[in-house]
Amino acid sequence: MNFVCPKCSKPLEVLGGVAKCPDGHSYDRAKAGYYNLLLSSVGGTHGDNREMVEARRDFLDTGAYKPLADKVAELVSSHFLGGALLDIGCGEGYYTNIIENSIRDTGALVSAFDISRDAIKYAAKRNSRVEYAVASAYHMPVADASFDAIVNMFSPLATDEIIRALKPGGIFVMAIPGENHLFGLKKATYKTPYKNEVADPTIDGLDLILTERVAYDLLLDSSEKINSLFMMTPYAYRTKKEDKERVLALASLKTEIEFVVFVYKKQK
Repeated sequence: MNFVCPKCSKPLEVLGGVAKCPDGHSYDRAKAGYYNLLLSSVGGTHGDNREMVEARRDFLDTGAYKPLADKVAELVSSHFLGGALLDIGCGEGYYTNIIENSIRDTGALVSAFDISRDAIKYAAKRNSRVEYAVASAYHMPVADASFDAIVNMFSPLATDEIIRALKPGGIFVMAIPGENHLFGLKKATYKTPYKNEVADPTIDGLDLILTERVAYDLLLDSSEKINSLFMMTPYAYRTKKEDKERVLALASLKTEIEFVVFVYKKQK
């Protein structure tokens, strides 16, 4: 197992569906196929709720973002020479599954986590070859220098944790929304839509070795697809009721899709 005990950072050994460390901390494997390694004294829902998770699952399963998934899988497989890969904030596992399929021949051990328990339940159902956990990107239950590759698809960027977990010479692949991403959806939603601000991709301790842009127009030809896209975005919770109702009543919508994918290498 590539995950470690979140309390003492010692290795976890899995026996009979229980992951236990040498200090006696133990974590039961949930029926859905994951371990809860999130350290928090606060109850309730962490991360995306079920409605947002299901909307994203339904939208991604239409193949609308498959060009992005294929590009990321291509970049990972072309730079990954085998070993261990970690997907940070994997959500419901759509990208994790495609990436794992692309590197399966290497014998890679793929691990993935998300802070949302609802998301991890779906991820575990999608691909049982991956080991899953509920965890935070800001306190990753993984050992220092334990991964040959790390992937981050739109999740919070905790660079110190990423650098800590990467082996020297390991790769980090990150995807972010481009400047024009979903501008058509914004125009249908807001009176004064704005373009995305793309931050400086420089990360101290990592060398940026490749940048790829994935851009195309997407036609959503049903209100169901529009609803799934809208509900999986933060716009669903930041939009006035009347504006939200207007968008969700549309029968079709054309919008720009734009992503930027960065490939980094950890300095030796």
